[in-house]
Amino acid sequence: MSIRHGLLALLERGPRYGSQLRTEFESRTGSTWPLNVGQVYTTLSRLERDGLVAPGGEDEAGHTLYAITDAGRAELAAWYERPVDRTNPPRDELSIKLAMAVGAPGVDVRAVIQAQRHATVQAMQDYTRLKAQALAAIESGRAQERDDVAWLLVLEQLIFQTEAEARWLDHCESRLVRLSAQAGRSTEAGRAGATGSGPAADATSVPPRARTARR
Repeated sequence: MSIRHGLLALLERGPRYGSQLRTEFESRTGSTWPLNVGQVYTTLSRLERDGLVAPGGEDEAGHTLYAITDAGRAELAAWYERPVDRTNPPRDELSIKLAMAVGAPGVDVRAVIQAQRHATVQAMQDYTRLKAQALAAIESGRAQERDDVAWLLVLEQLIFQTEAEARWLDHCESRLVRLSAQAGRSTEAGRAGATGSGPAADATSVPPRARTARR
């Protein structure tokens, strides 16, 4: 998620200070993407440099407030309208791990896949439980509906993501099994051809016309 635009979205609701922005950001996303205060203030400094936010005075406790500018609102509106770019997908550690594990000496790739599958299914179960809690909070009216609906959408995205990851891991394991079986058959065929025996040798020992006549 773009922290830059996330902070602009929160500032559109009114002036905020750094710690307040961090708390509201984590509340809206269910702490899925935790921020530290330094990260927030660094982003605010860049937004101010770009003319998207401006100092908004102080609150009663002396906290420095930041307010969104007209340019910031225009940038936020453009962000909402613009599809997320998928031409440069973020690096995925799991994909990199499996890519490096394939062919690595002493690494059982299927064991790596099985360990990850267990962790993925566990995460899926945890997200599903949190989703049930979020739905219960919304239906009972016990919590702030806006933040809980936002958290629910994030949770559902995480559930879909883990479901897709589990299916992809199953596919990877099946692919490796098929490739291993093909490699084994190729090796056996090569050995049979080298020794002049076996099905491969029998086929090549018959003249083409004879093979055609047999059909």
